[in-house]
Amino acid sequence: MAEAADIKGTGPSPARRWLRRTLTVAVGAPLLTGLLQAPVVTSPAVAVPSATAAPSVTTAEDATGSKTVDVSIDTLTPNTPVEGDTVTVTGTVTNRGKKAVTDASVELRVGPRMDSRSEIEQATKRTGYRDDSDPSPVQDGPTAKIPKLGAGLSSDFSLSVPVADLGLDEAGVYQLGVSLTGQTSDRPYPRVLGIERTFLPYQPEPTEKKTQLTYLWPLIASAHVSAETATDDQRTPVFEDDALVAELRPGGRLDQMVSLGKNLPVTWVIDPDLLATVDAMANGYRVKDGSLHVPGANEELAERWLDELEKAVQGRKVVALPFADPDLASLAHHGKDVPGSLGHLQSATALAGVTVETVLHVQPSTDFAWPVDGAVDPSIVSVATSAGADKVIARSDSVRDDLSYTPTAARPLGNGSTTAVVSDALLSTAFEGDMVRAEGSTLAVQKFLSQSLAITLEQPEKQRSVVVAPQRMPTVAQAQTMATALRGLSGRRWSQPSDLVTAATAEPDPNASTAVPSGSRYPKKLRDQELQVQAFRDMKTTRDELNDFKVVLTFPDRVVTPFGNAINRETSTSWRGRTRAAAIYRGNVQDYLQRLTKGIQLVDKSDLTLSGRSATIPVTVQNKLVQGVDHLVLRLVSNNGNRLKINGERAAELPVKVGAGHSQSVKFDATAAVNGQVPVTAQLYTEDGTPYGKPMSFTVKVSEITPTVMLVIAGGVLLLVLAGVRMYTQRKRLAAQAAEAEAEATETEATGSGEESGSAEGAEKAEKPEEAGSAEPGPEPGGGDADGPEQPSDPTPDTGPESGDPSATGEKVDR
Repeated sequence: MAEAADIKGTGPSPARRWLRRTLTVAVGAPLLTGLLQAPVVTSPAVAVPSATAAPSVTTAEDATGSKTVDVSIDTLTPNTPVEGDTVTVTGTVTNRGKKAVTDASVELRVGPRMDSRSEIEQATKRTGYRDDSDPSPVQDGPTAKIPKLGAGLSSDFSLSVPVADLGLDEAGVYQLGVSLTGQTSDRPYPRVLGIERTFLPYQPEPTEKKTQLTYLWPLIASAHVSAETATDDQRTPVFEDDALVAELRPGGRLDQMVSLGKNLPVTWVIDPDLLATVDAMANGYRVKDGSLHVPGANEELAERWLDELEKAVQGRKVVALPFADPDLASLAHHGKDVPGSLGHLQSATALAGVTVETVLHVQPSTDFAWPVDGAVDPSIVSVATSAGADKVIARSDSVRDDLSYTPTAARPLGNGSTTAVVSDALLSTAFEGDMVRAEGSTLAVQKFLSQSLAITLEQPEKQRSVVVAPQRMPTVAQAQTMATALRGLSGRRWSQPSDLVTAATAEPDPNASTAVPSGSRYPKKLRDQELQVQAFRDMKTTRDELNDFKVVLTFPDRVVTPFGNAINRETSTSWRGRTRAAAIYRGNVQDYLQRLTKGIQLVDKSDLTLSGRSATIPVTVQNKLVQGVDHLVLRLVSNNGNRLKINGERAAELPVKVGAGHSQSVKFDATAAVNGQVPVTAQLYTEDGTPYGKPMSFTVKVSEITPTVMLVIAGGVLLLVLAGVRMYTQRKRLAAQAAEAEAEATETEATGSGEESGSAEGAEKAEKPEEAGSAEPGPEPGGGDADGPEQPSDPTPDTGPESGDPSATGEKVDR
């Protein structure tokens, strides 16, 4: 490592590089020649070359042998060492080959110093060992011995070395390698079988000019709230699912973002929809479960998270994105051609500040737009600023600077009316990989810290402002890795924290690019993930139906607010890569709106028959909603105005006002002129003449009764009356005649009975027949003495004697 200690500036001088390579060739050539000329030897003791010759032999094995063993660096502490520290590296070596590795040793390799960010990137991309670019092991450095490592097996290692022994003579970024040297049975000589590279930022003393570093800390989630609300007075929101709970509970993604971010110097970038969603949970919510809505059970969890977030953001800079984080690129490339689409962005921007201030009690900045991955083109910039935002968070791989150093992030864009805050692409994408494994996390942290130091050392005499805009929704492991990297900058030896508002007002670098990249440079990968035109057409259909619906409601805000928020959620950036889920969400919103609009309808009516010149036609309007409806008119149209008129005209309109859960019968006067069938159509309209719902048709059959028909009917009735009078008179006359005949017969019979019996009792009994049936016995049938003894078998009459004579005069006859 003596050679490394002499390296300054950009590494070995040209003369030293030439000398090293010359010595390598001079030493290695004779050995290689001898090996080629010697017979094949199977004895390991004979085949092992000298230690001096090992590097030259290794060169021939780089294609395969240097990747036999996988070396993993799991921890590196401290990640930004200073004088007096001891650097400790731990990790694992795994034999990926088919043969055992013997006599292996794990060693540290440090150097050379890197002067540019591109050198760091080039070293990151290398995998196998290369003796022309990888440094030699640290002289007298630590070594971990592994006598044997079987195929597929792993072994842990730990190496510690004082910083003073690393040969770090000046500040800068150094390549740090961990390699395994060993041999296998088919090649029984020492060679590098595996290597892993990372970086060691070394800045023992604070720089005179520190880079102002702004790190965005995004709190963004996908949409979970539907357009539906419960029918209670609180209009409790209904969630599509309860998946957000997993992110809010301890250890979840959003929980970690808050618990980590509260102790970091970051700028909070918040989607207000997330705040509104969690706030709705904290105040009571319901969740879809098939066709049912079940009560949510995580109010306390949501309230706890909001309380923690409110404490974390106090006194900090907060940037509010437009509500639901709309996809600006999708709007620019596909949505702006659909009328009304840009209105979503305006309403989302207007809602952003109010939501954040209401929930978190802080005043946010709302003048920033953040396209996906910071990729911009003229149409995106135009759309982003259409709703009032005058600052766009771009990225340096989109707005490219052809400079040898990293310029300040802020600069005027295009015509100068918009400020671009260009985040650094390398720093912003440093934590997008798999951070679950310790190796990935450690390497990402060291690379981030080294890149940040390299930025400062590019122009140490000039202070610059750098912005880091990471992925929108980091995983738990990614968030934890970001926090580790930011804590590595806590010493503030080459950087100092700043915020996005301050970064946007920094003095621009006059050499920085201000040109907006053309649309052809927009990444195809990002374009393929965008919402398509049909998605915005679906939104327009929903919006148009909502506009027609709200004008008839007595409390339109109860419907407009949840549906307006749902339409904003339909444009969310979170739908990228989730085309099917986005379509399902849009469909659910539209279906629910249609179910509500159908709650106001005309009740089907059967065909009617009108008898006469005029009549009343009732039409029933039903309201199944939980609020009243007004500002509707019902129009009834006769398809044959000459035969049937409605309120004296071919068509008539009457206002409609129906209470919640009620029906109203609207009555029209109908006038018939000619007999026959007339189709009639009923249709609801809003007051501005827009049809509401589907029309209803029925048929009115007209059967008019003429004077001639009435005369015939009257004549028939008169004849019936006369016939009845005549019959009554005849019956009365016959009854009188019968009464006279009966009187004469009675008188004659009475005279004859007195002469035969001379009994007054018999005469009295004949005059009073109604007293028959008394205790006195009657004469026996067939004659017999009236005074004779009574026989038990003699029947006692229980009714008066029947008479076949006509009824007496004056007796009523019922017919």
